[in-house]
Amino acid sequence: MMEPVRPGGSAVWSPSVVPPIGVELSDSQALAVAFRHLADIGFAENMAGHITWQPEGQSEMLVNPWGLWWAELTASDICTVDEEARVVAGRWDVTPAIHIHTELHRARPDARVVIHNHPYYVSLLASLHAPPELVHQTGSLFLDDLCFVERYDGEIDSAARAQELVGRIGGANLAILASHGVIVTGRTLAEAVYRSATIERVCKLAYHVMLTGRTPAPMKRSDMAGMQTSLIERAADVYWAGAVRMTIKADRDVLD
Repeated sequence: MMEPVRPGGSAVWSPSVVPPIGVELSDSQALAVAFRHLADIGFAENMAGHITWQPEGQSEMLVNPWGLWWAELTASDICTVDEEARVVAGRWDVTPAIHIHTELHRARPDARVVIHNHPYYVSLLASLHAPPELVHQTGSLFLDDLCFVERYDGEIDSAARAQELVGRIGGANLAILASHGVIVTGRTLAEAVYRSATIERVCKLAYHVMLTGRTPAPMKRSDMAGMQTSLIERAADVYWAGAVRMTIKADRDVLD
């Protein structure tokens, strides 16, 4: 007999007040902050990776230019591309892998933000073709929402190749690509950034658990479901606000 799902999120508790970000950000500024923060926590491989943000109701999307590291991006570096991956605003070109993003946005109305990179511990497990075991409560974020793409087909550099990959990902918000990296989606920038930060930690923890040679104690699915709701509804926005505050404090030039 299945245990009833343990309630979580706003159904249990919501904070009456939370620390504010303290500054109004344009979309370009917010995206630049996302790049800086993820680079700062190691969700990057030198100059690799890309994030697109398609604000609600818009067909065009914001993206980083080819050639700049995430750690050096500022708001004025952000480019805009249309649904066919053509640059319509910005000083530089963008990656040919932009098609991953345009096709995911086209197929998934819920995927307003798409993040791709090759963070170390995700890449380590991807190279082993071993998706992480969800061995800690934070891993509950990916309950029934983690896809492992087993076949490596090289660089995704065309719309046709991207469409095939999108078909393999389906409705998952987290896809680990064998021998490659990870694709994260979210309804908001805060949600996608939080998922990205969390999957790298989950993979790091899973790898170190593997090194012990011991079998971790399983978590109850009913408990994980409640925790997943809490993480999405209570953690994502608060995590993002803290990330913004700390990133701007470290280097206010990110907003330029």
